[in-house]
Amino acid sequence: MAKKASRPASPLTFDLPVSLIEKITAAQTKLGLASTSEVVRLALAKFNFDRFESAREEHRQISVRLPADMKTLLSRQSRKKKVSVGELLRASLDELSTAKPVAKPKVAKGKKKVKKAPAKKAPAKKAVKKAVKKTAKKAKRR
Repeated sequence: MAKKASRPASPLTFDLPVSLIEKITAAQTKLGLASTSEVVRLALAKFNFDRFESAREEHRQISVRLPADMKTLLSRQSRKKKVSVGELLRASLDELSTAKPVAKPKVAKGKKKVKKAPAKKAPAKKAVKKAVKKTAKKAKRR
């Protein structure tokens, strides 16, 4: 029977936290391995997949309506911080859940009539004239 030819190695790219990359480098030095790939191959060969349980919580998708300016802010901040929009959303919700309770804004049902503030009254002209006359009299006396 003919033996199957093994496939050549192909690149696999994924994100890792810097702390884990530092562990790979330390293991490479400690074990005397030539490359990062060798460290990963060794780790996968020794790993017990049957015992593995994900620490991730179950996720569900939600859909919310956001004003355009808030969407823009969220997108800009995600690019600036080099994280996903979802990560910023999760962080903001986590922070909100630990914050002190805040009074909810009152939402009126239906259209609410906005009353105009009463116009400010101008000071009485007589009072100004009297004050000017008094200061003029005092200036004459001196």
